[in-house]
Amino acid sequence: MSRAIEAHIHLPALHANLLTVRRLAPRSRILAVIKAHGYGHGLLRVARALANTGTGADAYGVASIEEALALREGGVRAPIVLLGGFFEAAELSQIAGAGLVPVIHHPWQLAALEAARLPHPLEVVLKVDSGMHRLGFPAPQARTAYERLRGCRNVAAIQLMTHLACADERQGEATPRQLACFDRATAGLPGPRSIANSAAILQWPTSHRDWVRPGIILYGVSPFADSSGPEEGLQPVMTLKSRLISLRRCRRGDAVGYGWTWRCPEDMPVGVVAAGYGDGYPRSAASGTPVLVGGRRVPLVGRVSMDMLCVDLRGAPQAQVGDEVVLWGPGLPVEEVARNAGTIAYELLCRVSGRVRFVEHGDPAAPGGQG
Repeated sequence: MSRAIEAHIHLPALHANLLTVRRLAPRSRILAVIKAHGYGHGLLRVARALANTGTGADAYGVASIEEALALREGGVRAPIVLLGGFFEAAELSQIAGAGLVPVIHHPWQLAALEAARLPHPLEVVLKVDSGMHRLGFPAPQARTAYERLRGCRNVAAIQLMTHLACADERQGEATPRQLACFDRATAGLPGPRSIANSAAILQWPTSHRDWVRPGIILYGVSPFADSSGPEEGLQPVMTLKSRLISLRRCRRGDAVGYGWTWRCPEDMPVGVVAAGYGDGYPRSAASGTPVLVGGRRVPLVGRVSMDMLCVDLRGAPQAQVGDEVVLWGPGLPVEEVARNAGTIAYELLCRVSGRVRFVEHGDPAAPGGQG
């Protein structure tokens, strides 16, 4: 029998979160961001689950051509946007062949597009740097870049986008400043606009424009530091769970785990869970990080090792070897685990390793998706 740790993916929750986005941005089309293996949930699994006719995503956003081609090979025919554009000019022929939509964010990409010989012109997205200073044409150069794209024989249509740096701040001037910058830079330029990421969908309705780009909220996770997904009306999609594989009676003063960083304050039961950083559970999770044993909250104790972690079972005195352990999921938001580990939920979801068995729940051909 294989190790007990499993990632349970609830497809109806994924689709419910998409419908929440539609409710929040009813006049916008949805570019579902499924990069990084669907934020750790499975690239094709997520794409197919969000592909319902009428209520599904209108397009998908990925980080690389490899992700896009995997979707095409898996039968996904919806528009696919390469959020990072292309990384070398040779990719343009593959982009054209697969009908992909590249983001153009740098002068070298623009020059490569002008010089290419393609079988047909592409739809492209011009990215404007409105203040994040990561990717995109500086606002004063946006109009010139747009005109070059409009005059390029390899371009059929142009969309416009920017990315918000501080949308997860519920107040402040950063997001309004970026919106104003983008609007000035693109005033009078034809083409659909895309600005809103997950946080902006929830918090900044004036950013909702023609397209919105939900990412983390599709997976039931809050983009804000002060809330969880359920508190934002979202449903967690992934439940990471394992089982107790050992139960020990330790004495007061006994040290637990590597480095003897934690000692028992009294005679007590300690449980060993088949989960560790080799599975993607964060090694940085501090003693006291909660897990659920048989539905009861108990604290992690000692250092997380590659294959195991230990928990204080004084709060679950009836626990037995074989009992289910929820590491995150309903009742224990992944955001809470991330805070205890000094990181963010995005990282934890993306780090779930290949040795974890994935289990789907819900009919992908019904409201939870198709495939």
